[in-house]
Amino acid sequence: MTDAIHYDLGPDQIVTLTLDMPGQQANTMNETYRQAMGETLARLQVDKSSLVGVIIRSAKKTFFAGGDLNELVQVDQARAPWFYQMTLNLKAQLRALETLGKPVVAAINGAALGGGWELCLACHHRIALDERHVRLGLPEVTLGLLPGGGGTVRLVRMLGLEKALPLLMEGRILNPQQALKAGLIDQLAHDAEDLLAKAREWILANPSPSKAWDQPGFQIPGGTPSNPKVAQMLAIAPSMLRSKTQGLYPAPEKILAAAVEGAQVDFATAEKIEARYFTELTTGQIAKNMIGTWFQLNELNAGESRPKAPPVYHMRKVGILGAGMMGGGIAYVTALAGVDVVLKDVNLATAQKGKDYSVRLLDKQVASGRIKPEQRDAVLGRIKTTGRDSDLEGCDLIIEAVFEDRELKAQVSAAAEQVVVPYAVIASNTSTLPITGLATAVSRQERFVGMHFFSPVDKMRLVEIIKGARTNDMTLARAFDFVQQINKTPIVVNDARGFFTSRVFATFTNEGIAMLGEGISAVMIETEARKAGMPVGPLAVSDEVSLSLMSHIRQQARKDLAEQGETPTEHPATAVIDLLLNEYKRAGKAAGGGFYDYPEGAPKRLWLELKARFEKPDAQIAGQEIRDRLLFIQAIETVRCVEEGVLRSTTDANIGSIFGIGFPAWTGGALQFINQYGLKDFVARAQYLAKHYGERFEPPALLLDKALNGQTF
Repeated sequence: MTDAIHYDLGPDQIVTLTLDMPGQQANTMNETYRQAMGETLARLQVDKSSLVGVIIRSAKKTFFAGGDLNELVQVDQARAPWFYQMTLNLKAQLRALETLGKPVVAAINGAALGGGWELCLACHHRIALDERHVRLGLPEVTLGLLPGGGGTVRLVRMLGLEKALPLLMEGRILNPQQALKAGLIDQLAHDAEDLLAKAREWILANPSPSKAWDQPGFQIPGGTPSNPKVAQMLAIAPSMLRSKTQGLYPAPEKILAAAVEGAQVDFATAEKIEARYFTELTTGQIAKNMIGTWFQLNELNAGESRPKAPPVYHMRKVGILGAGMMGGGIAYVTALAGVDVVLKDVNLATAQKGKDYSVRLLDKQVASGRIKPEQRDAVLGRIKTTGRDSDLEGCDLIIEAVFEDRELKAQVSAAAEQVVVPYAVIASNTSTLPITGLATAVSRQERFVGMHFFSPVDKMRLVEIIKGARTNDMTLARAFDFVQQINKTPIVVNDARGFFTSRVFATFTNEGIAMLGEGISAVMIETEARKAGMPVGPLAVSDEVSLSLMSHIRQQARKDLAEQGETPTEHPATAVIDLLLNEYKRAGKAAGGGFYDYPEGAPKRLWLELKARFEKPDAQIAGQEIRDRLLFIQAIETVRCVEEGVLRSTTDANIGSIFGIGFPAWTGGALQFINQYGLKDFVARAQYLAKHYGERFEPPALLLDKALNGQTF
């Protein structure tokens, strides 16, 4: 028998099929698997008369990872007919297993996602280890795809449309307890031995099971789309979906269509409908962009940006200077990862306020039943609050997280260096100030590094690590290791004002504010930003950051450049920001209002005076023009970061732009946006925007060279 699926017929006449793809860490539905499953099914048919049942298990740590993304990403329009037929063949294999006439049990010892979960759904009974690492679900939508192995067909028939659609369209991943409650698995097991014992027990008790949908008179739970209650739900589903996706993500729409259309026909026809939509998505560009993001994320997490020589190091005690929102958030994620934290501020009471942030987050989790009170207490026990530098003794990492003021940062970093261990890494959580300059505050500048967290720290998965001129590889590696230790994704960039993420993010906010200054409708600016795929409009996010902080950062940059004998170029957004701050006294959300008003107990709304004070009827431009200005300016600035050596890799650029800035996920990242647009077409469009809206849109030399030579990023 093939090495990919081991066929073991026991003395009890139960066959155990062990999935074990050779040369891979995880089982995937590639050509080797498909061939092996075909041979396995043929043998099961030969042995069928003497068989009692079948157990499917895995030799890997995971059960089954799903489709082979390396294979999927290569499917283009020319290969669509082959892919469609291959998908139907794959479904036929699962259907053959489901209609074998003998009990088939999935013994799930690890994650079963995507195609792996579809294999489980084709079994008659599902038993999972009750362990945290076991995760179950159909997350294909997060890759721009839909389940292609009968997932939409079976899930709708198991749960009904109302319960199945959120799982399918949101790609929810469940733990074993959640899956049991949802009716997706039938039993839990406490160890590997118990898993197989329960599988055998069920097989012996159920000699000839069949699925509900293969029995006469079967009806979908909750009814078909013609049922009045279901029809009412489906009537509003497309508009709700459109408001979420802005029409930029075809996968949820195709999932909805496949599920609804499939619920009105027989099983075989429903599978064909699913296969057609699956093929359409797989051959499309957006799925390729989103799969590319997944690959690049894995590359980063595997250490692509980490210096290779230094050994992996885990921090034991971390000091955090400043207990504001950022400091409190960093303390929380560090303690959650099992690391001791010293949270220091000007006095004990202020430091305790920073710890209270962790208390609130953990109390919510206890209240919802996600963690036990003793787990909360263990995390809080790792956070020591203080107002004294001496309590930082023994820390092997210091993270400074005070206000964006060079003198203050220098003062607290220098004081901390005096008491920490000699090999300690000292990091600044600055979002804009050059690291090389901040490093002069400490004596061991080679151990100084930038570590830019994003707010809120507990939710944002990215950390931007900044290498100063004197930062050595050991320090860089330890910063990288710490970011992974606290379960975040690190990107590494070289030092420059604003680094990568803040610098590019500023182009987005400034472009939106500049458009307002031109007289373009504030409502249009905010609406078109969301239509482009940005999570929030530039005016709203400027209020969150605060116009006073934006002004402070600009003044600091102007002062620094003046000291270097340089004159900064003023952006057209500057005049608008100054007007709101100085004349209208509107500094942003924290100050009670900026571009938006924040009425108590009601949703925020654009400041009504914006229309009267800024909007000009003859200044309006097309929605596509607004969307292009907001996306192109970020992509162009990203290219400048590559050109200047701030960005060290395309992977760092794409992942950093999506997870740090909120650049639309459908694009695959800022550089992939240019690739998929086509470099020559992008250059032409950028030149058009430069002619009409300013030289900031002029394509950089690197972009022109790549376009001329037919290259991509």
